[in-house]
Amino acid sequence: MLSPYRIVDLTDERGALAGLLLAQLGADVVLVEPEHGNRARRVSPTIAGTGAWHLAQHRGKRSVRLGAVDLDALLASADVVLDNGAFDRASVDLPAWRERHPHLVTVSVSAFGSDGPKASWPATDLTVLASGCQLALTGDADRAPVRISVPQAFQHAASEAAVGALVALQRRAQCGQGSHVDVSAQQCVLQATQTSVLAAAVGAAPYQRTAGGIAVGPYNLRFVYPAADGHVSITFLFGAMVGPFTARLMQWVHEEGFCSAELAGVDWPGLFVQIFSGALAPTILDDAAAAVSAFTATRTKAELLAEAMRRKLLIAPVASTADVLASEQLAARGFWDQIELGDREIAAPGPAARSSVPLRRLGRAPHLGEHEAELAAELAVPELRRATAGSTDPGRLPFEGLKVLDLSWAVAAPMATRVLADWGATVIRVESEGRIDAIRTAGPYLAGSANGLEDTAQWQSVNAGKLGLQLDLSVPEAKAVVLDLAGWADVVIESFSPGVLGRLGLAPADLQVHNPSLITVSSCLMGQTGPMATMAGFGNLAGAISGFYEVTGWADRPPAGPFLAYTDYVAPRATAAVLLAALDHRRRTGEAASIDLAQQEAALQFLAPALIATAAGRGPARRIGNDDPDLAPHGVYPCLGEDRWVAIACQDDDAWRALAELVGRPALGALGANDRVFGRRELDTVVTAWTSTQSAEAVEAACIAAGVAAHRVQNSPECVADPQLAHRRHFRAVPHRLHPNAVVEGPHFTVSGLDGGPRRAGPTLGEHNDVVLREILGYDDDRVVGLLVAGAIR
Repeated sequence: MLSPYRIVDLTDERGALAGLLLAQLGADVVLVEPEHGNRARRVSPTIAGTGAWHLAQHRGKRSVRLGAVDLDALLASADVVLDNGAFDRASVDLPAWRERHPHLVTVSVSAFGSDGPKASWPATDLTVLASGCQLALTGDADRAPVRISVPQAFQHAASEAAVGALVALQRRAQCGQGSHVDVSAQQCVLQATQTSVLAAAVGAAPYQRTAGGIAVGPYNLRFVYPAADGHVSITFLFGAMVGPFTARLMQWVHEEGFCSAELAGVDWPGLFVQIFSGALAPTILDDAAAAVSAFTATRTKAELLAEAMRRKLLIAPVASTADVLASEQLAARGFWDQIELGDREIAAPGPAARSSVPLRRLGRAPHLGEHEAELAAELAVPELRRATAGSTDPGRLPFEGLKVLDLSWAVAAPMATRVLADWGATVIRVESEGRIDAIRTAGPYLAGSANGLEDTAQWQSVNAGKLGLQLDLSVPEAKAVVLDLAGWADVVIESFSPGVLGRLGLAPADLQVHNPSLITVSSCLMGQTGPMATMAGFGNLAGAISGFYEVTGWADRPPAGPFLAYTDYVAPRATAAVLLAALDHRRRTGEAASIDLAQQEAALQFLAPALIATAAGRGPARRIGNDDPDLAPHGVYPCLGEDRWVAIACQDDDAWRALAELVGRPALGALGANDRVFGRRELDTVVTAWTSTQSAEAVEAACIAAGVAAHRVQNSPECVADPQLAHRRHFRAVPHRLHPNAVVEGPHFTVSGLDGGPRRAGPTLGEHNDVVLREILGYDDDRVVGLLVAGAIR
């Protein structure tokens, strides 16, 4: 899709995923490295002396050392520069490069963004997670908040950078000029809270962490349960959409003799209504969890999964990285790339999506400077990109005029179409009373609300800026409306279970017959093909089966997370990147694309280093609490007050010497990195003795002043009050038909010269029926009344 483009990649392991995704999409990615190689080559785990982060995320790129080729000629031939501060500013000056080469799109990835009160703060994966609410929500309630053991914060930011680069390339295609994309890892991590970060902004109670589940007020909803050979994740929830799954599970538990008929026969879809009315005691949740736990402990993960597929239950095994590598589903879909490692080949994660315009299969990561002669020869024949006058106003949003039909639901796919709406697209979101979207019944709820369908901040934020159409696809008369909308649209995205739309005559292939230029995206947990294609569920199940649960928590306890539906926060960025690349390809060639997006395959890009290490024989990745293989001290430490914590990560020897002074043990400052890692438990005791007598704010301030990476652990109230997030306009008050001051989240990156982001909250049910049917499709009164009478509009 992106074969005409050249990317200059200056990133280390904190930004490498951006270039990897663009390489998968076909771009020529040139990795520019320091004289002694990129830091990713040295970060643990290492395989035969080379870092797994380099082996995993610099694949498909060409390596040159800075100074070994003509940098100016390289920039003149390039379209995008990716930067995350791996080089000093004397070597990399993005503003000067853009001035000399106005066609360039430059992308910077940093912890907090390039401006604002925290822009210069030292930071690591752990401290960014602490700043972004995700850490506060993950872990056991009686221990410190805990991170995912495979670093994730800059993975979120890097994948967002790939999306931002493609948005800016679309802008260049319209106005002829390059621009600068500024990505904040803190803002990107907020996506991993599933909008619970908005709780304080809308007057709701903040969510609290509970291992492997969710805690809301007095209710602990458990998702992780024992199996005979490990653990499984179960979406044990209620309401009209999920409650029937829970009812079927409890019936099975009763059949096996682990609960009474009375417990199995509870109205699980209406459980919370009964609890709130006093008809049932809240202790029923504990009774049900105990019965489920006793039952699942008697079955293996494979047995539970097989029966869940047969009975249509929301159960998935908690898989290790070794289990993921052995997955029959991934093998059936031909997911794995095979890469050289010495004298053998090992498996590496393949493309983030499948498409009729194929993504590239990538080989091994490059040796240092491997492509210098090759690239020098290419640059000897100038291939210049030049800025042009353009045909549109430079301030016009890049996707104004793009038309999107959104048939998806919940979080993963709608978050991708939210990106398009933020940058100008007209997005029509289809729903019906017969299939109420799950997030319309999920918090956080606006203060004083009746917990109705229009009162949840999650719906309002995920679908901000979209038009809302009621349309019941189970009614035959709705088919013609969908076909008319497909004829109007440039893009159709759907997240039905595989085969459902086909049975209605509305499969992507059917829609493309109606509109041959249509780009279609089908999003689901496991993909459209393979033995597990029909597996039902949410991102918590995909997170478990993809390996994230097994690397989150403490070694002496069951898996602790990550919080809620983790792959729902990862997949939207891959969806958006592939979709934007398909649009770019269609603009240049006229060729449409059909995209098959499996959440699991998209999410595995975030675990690639651990998967490659396992494939190379290092054994399965495990949860290690807040430890880091290279850094110490590195942890989350208690402070004064109830559940108050600060994340501290000594990012280098200088930071450790400074921290040793702060804690009153300057003699320890002479310890080298290896000694600190070996003695981390003793050092944690020293740091805890210092932090536990002070407020989190005081510890944070002292560390930052001394150059030590630190951040207090922020939940929703702290994030809403965070001056950095305020500076970046992350929380935005927007119009809503019923609520005068709805608050939604803004974009996670900025594009110079543009004011992107939501203009209104998500639509109320059927809010734009007339706009869509009468103004966009041109239906007359008779046609609209006929649809109403048939029950298609409800």
